[in-house]
Amino acid sequence: MITIDHLRRAVAEGIITDVQANALDRLARSGAMPPPGLEEPRDDERLRFVSGFADIFVTLGLFLFLGACAHFGLSALGPAAGYALIAVLAWGLAEFFTLRRRMALPSIVLLVLFALAVQSSVAFGLAGSGLAGSSWPTLFDLMTADRLGPAPLIGSGLATLALVTLHYRRFAVPITVAAGAASLCALLFGVLLAVAPDLTLAARKGLFIAAGLGVFALAMRFDLSDPARVTRRTDIAFWLHLLAAPLIVHPILGNLTAGGGQAATLGVLAIVLGLAGIALAVDRRALLVSGLVYAGIALGSLVRDAGFAGSTIPLSLLTLGAFILALSAGWHPLRALLLRALPRPLAVRLPHPIGA
Repeated sequence: MITIDHLRRAVAEGIITDVQANALDRLARSGAMPPPGLEEPRDDERLRFVSGFADIFVTLGLFLFLGACAHFGLSALGPAAGYALIAVLAWGLAEFFTLRRRMALPSIVLLVLFALAVQSSVAFGLAGSGLAGSSWPTLFDLMTADRLGPAPLIGSGLATLALVTLHYRRFAVPITVAAGAASLCALLFGVLLAVAPDLTLAARKGLFIAAGLGVFALAMRFDLSDPARVTRRTDIAFWLHLLAAPLIVHPILGNLTAGGGQAATLGVLAIVLGLAGIALAVDRRALLVSGLVYAGIALGSLVRDAGFAGSTIPLSLLTLGAFILALSAGWHPLRALLLRALPRPLAVRLPHPIGA
C-alpha cells in the first residue's frame, strides 16, 4: 500500500510531480478503506527531521567540528572573516551531506548555521567596533539605530537573502524559504530605519506583528496549494509558520504579560485560546506553541491570586500540561467541529478538510 511518505519521497526523487502526487493521494482517499487495524495514523504535520540515527550522529559531529572551527576562526581572523569561514564550511559540508547523502537533520542544521554565519559576517564587517562584545548580532542589536545606523541591518539582510536564495537553488532544503523570509524582514526593517529611524523604533512591535502576518500569509499560500500535505510545500509551510508565530505572538503577549493585573492575565489566556482556534483551523500546532510560555506566566499569576503562592509553578505546569494533552487527544474531533462551523467554501480549501 502506497502511503503519503512514499508519495513525498517519490516527489523528492523526481519520480512524479507535485500535481501527480496530489492526484494519487486523492485517488487513494476516495478508494476502498484498508482493513481494520491497518489504517494509517492521521499525522497532520509529518516532517522529516531524522531518517535514522546516522542523522543524529552526523549532526553531533557537525556541531563539534564547526564549533571548534568557529573558536579558532574567530580568534585568529576576527568576527567578520571568522563567520565567513563558517559559512564556507557549512556550504561545503552541505555538498556532501545534503546533496549526496540527503540527510534531513544535518541539512537543516547546515542551512541554519550558513544563514546565521552570513548574517553575522556581513553585520560585523559593516558595524566595525559597534558590535564589540557581541558574539552574534541579533535583529534587536542591529535595530539600535543610534549606535549602529541602518547599514549593518540592510547589508546583512540583503546578503543573507541573496545567498540563501542561491543555497535553495542548489540544495532545496525546505527551511531555506523561512530563512529567506527572515532575511527579507530584516532588510525591510533596515530600509525603514534609514528612511524614518525614530518612527521605526517607536513602532517596531507593530512592525514585527505586520511582518509575522505577512509570513503567515505566505505560509498559508504554501499550505493551501498542498491541502493533502504530500509535497515539499508542506515542509516549507511548516517552517514559515514556525517563523511567523513568535513575530506575531511575542509583541502582543509580551506587552500584556509585562502589564500585570487580572485583566491582562485573562487577556493573555483569551489570546492563547484564540491561537488554539487558528491552529486547529489551519492544522498547524506551531502557532500555539509560541503562546504557551505566556500562557504559563498568566496561569502562574492566577494561581498566586487564588492564594496558592507556594505551589505556583507545579499548579501552572499541571494546568498547562493538561490543556496540551487534552487538545492533542481531541485535536481531530475539535477540528472537525470547527471546520463545520466555518463557511464551507473556506473549510474545503483548508489543509486536511476533515468534517467539512
